[in-house]
Amino acid sequence: MMLTEAQAQRRSLMRLMAWLSPAFPTGSFSYSHGLESAVDAGLVRTRDDLADWLSDLVARGSGWNDMVLVAEAWRSCADIGRIDELGELAEALAGSAERHLETMAQGAAFLDAAGARAFIIADDRDTLPAELAYPVAVGLVAGREGVPLADTLTAFSHAFVSNLIQAALRLAPIGQRDGVRVLASLEPLIAQTAERASAAGLDDFGSCTFRSEIMSLRHETLHSRLFRS
Repeated sequence: MMLTEAQAQRRSLMRLMAWLSPAFPTGSFSYSHGLESAVDAGLVRTRDDLADWLSDLVARGSGWNDMVLVAEAWRSCADIGRIDELGELAEALAGSAERHLETMAQGAAFLDAAGARAFIIADDRDTLPAELAYPVAVGLVAGREGVPLADTLTAFSHAFVSNLIQAALRLAPIGQRDGVRVLASLEPLIAQTAERASAAGLDDFGSCTFRSEIMSLRHETLHSRLFRS
């Protein structure tokens, strides 16, 4: 069935909404990206603390690096050798065992679910890796399906932030209204960073969110915890 341009755009939007929805079976709800340790250490206690923590991750932390990986995978979606290299790089960027688990488990689950639900062209399924870091997997699938890069990056970053806000609601003394306010306050940053990442390459990698990395390491020995990372 031939689609009009408007219908194709809406289909791309629906696929992004499905892939990056909390209902998509990647297990994202199981991970806090080190936020649980930050709450335990008293670094994130208020709405403003959470907004600052997330904005740093998006603009200059792991969220930024993941967006660059999404963009590189999107542009390299037809080159499996290049995708494998990006996957290895993404693994190397995981600074702790739990960050590694988070990105690899979600990536494998994403590829499995996307293929099972026919979101990947049938002829391409046999060429997909069985295991791939999450941002590389998202970029690969979005690129092969022709979903616009800017939309993919915006949705990916929005989902990343939304998932951590949901984690914060379970961990910190903030309510749902505060969570919505944090998400709304970060919309301009998400849009600006997605635009920046769409033109970025591997030379633009960089992270200076040291506390987040340290909290991820400390989470491995946290005595009582709700999340896997």
